[in-house]
Amino acid sequence: MAAWTTSDIPDQSGRTAVITGANSGIGYVTARELARRGARTILACRSEERGSAAVAHLLTEVPGAHAEFARLDLGDLASVRKFAAAHEDTRLDLLINNAGVMALPFHRTADGFETQFGVNHLGHFALTGLLLPRLLETPGARVISVSSGLHALGNIDIGDLNSERRYRRWIAYGRSKTANLLFIHELARRLAATGADTVAAAAHPGYASTNLQTAGPRMENRRVAERIVELGNRIVAQSAEAGALPTLYAATAPGVRPDWFTGPGILGLRGAPAPSWRAKWTRNDVAGERLWAASEDLTGVRYDALKG
Repeated sequence: MAAWTTSDIPDQSGRTAVITGANSGIGYVTARELARRGARTILACRSEERGSAAVAHLLTEVPGAHAEFARLDLGDLASVRKFAAAHEDTRLDLLINNAGVMALPFHRTADGFETQFGVNHLGHFALTGLLLPRLLETPGARVISVSSGLHALGNIDIGDLNSERRYRRWIAYGRSKTANLLFIHELARRLAATGADTVAAAAHPGYASTNLQTAGPRMENRRVAERIVELGNRIVAQSAEAGALPTLYAATAPGVRPDWFTGPGILGLRGAPAPSWRAKWTRNDVAGERLWAASEDLTGVRYDALKG
């Protein structure tokens, strides 16, 4: 992985990638760089205005790119199902579960789930399950989930997945990012059991400057906190372009193995992609199975394609 950059991305011509939350930040950079290498990129975003603007901007940066907007609200399972139904005949090589929310005040999704768990994990769990038949049909397909080094803030609480007993925004965020890693761990195990060559892996951007960090303070009109975060982004964080490298590596580099976790090589915060530390609880088979069963029950999405 030494000094791996976007120039190392293999040719993506003929491949199709769905990138959630691709209207800004590392999601946008991921979509742009895949398009630059020839992929058809589907920018799956909640806001039609922002998603369409992102596609228009991408086309100015990569003239002739095959990029398109599709509406997807991961906080609404009806929207997830509608998106999947609209793409049931679409060739799919890459599903990049990038969208996420961070440290928001307590709120619920359209389906009643705590927002961070609902958007960061359950929405992507449902999306992946609904699109899995397309992935299994495509040789060498990959599912990449974007987690965070902050998964270390907390293991999941299987008895309180929606933080109903007590809500602490940063712990809830960490648990949702643990859920991302447990999902990839269990998905990789189930894919291997069926002999599928689809690769499920994870990545994280380290500390990258995006609008993810400021969303929470802005929602609560905490101007001082928002300014502090903005200052930290300017002084400490790496760029969104650098933060996207681990995702792009996991999605395209030859030899990526199932259940790998890739992040920045310098203390997990910045630098070129490298193998990333992860908490031992994110490789717990029993926890992975229990989260999987709970996620199927909560979303109503069953991974029948992996049931032999």
